[in-house]
Amino acid sequence: MRDILVPVADRPECARSLQTAFDLGRKLGASVTGCHMRPHRYSKVTLSPEFADADWRRKSTKAAPAAARTLFRAVAEKNGFKVTRRSSIAQTAVWLEKVGSPERLMAIFGPVTDLIVVSRPGKSGNVADMFLRAALIESGRPVLVLPQSKHKPIGRRICIAWNQSADAARAVTAAMPLLCEAEDVTIITCGPEDKAGPKATHLGAYLRNWGVHSTHRTTRGRDVEAELVAAAKEAGADLLIGGAYSRSRWREKIFGGTTEYLVRTAKLPILLLHC
Repeated sequence: MRDILVPVADRPECARSLQTAFDLGRKLGASVTGCHMRPHRYSKVTLSPEFADADWRRKSTKAAPAAARTLFRAVAEKNGFKVTRRSSIAQTAVWLEKVGSPERLMAIFGPVTDLIVVSRPGKSGNVADMFLRAALIESGRPVLVLPQSKHKPIGRRICIAWNQSADAARAVTAAMPLLCEAEDVTIITCGPEDKAGPKATHLGAYLRNWGVHSTHRTTRGRDVEAELVAAAKEAGADLLIGGAYSRSRWREKIFGGTTEYLVRTAKLPILLLHC
């Protein structure tokens, strides 16, 4: 990983997201890009379909960009990163200010970064929810979703939510720099592995090619979401990796699903990828 993107506003949860991003940057030798996104002041209609857009506009005051910039600079300097406005091969903290909807901006800047760090939404339909969905759906990149409250440093004990899907496999590949640095990796499967796709043993063999030793936990599969979170907790995980929206995201939003459950309920950091 060479570049980590964090949407920034002057909020406590953003400060925690930035600290995690700089921790990972230091560990992986990556730069951190902070981007303050604001709506166009002359436009009354945005490209965002979310109800949260109105709230985002109210919060985007004239002072918001400067406050976000001050927060980013303070956290960067605290972690020994030099703040610049242009990326380079050196490990730096890059500051950006952009105008537009989260969907448009994530579609532009998300695909050319290695990891996006956002806060878990406090409730469905709020501003954090709007940015999370934009990052997941528009970027095609792994998204690290962090609890809004304090949490321990991530990456020492990692669990992989394995469901034999291509999205889960892509999430593992995208997270390989983290997996290679982990002290403990656990593959979790819920229920029988009866789909047309690689089983946990195949994933374990793939990880060994990267020098990553893993163990395997399986559950009954009667309540996949709850069992997955419980197994991760039992393994002492500080990060859970998985694919996002293996079925239609709209179907998951209406009827529920693993991604929605993890985003809404899980208390630990999760890394998701949807392609």
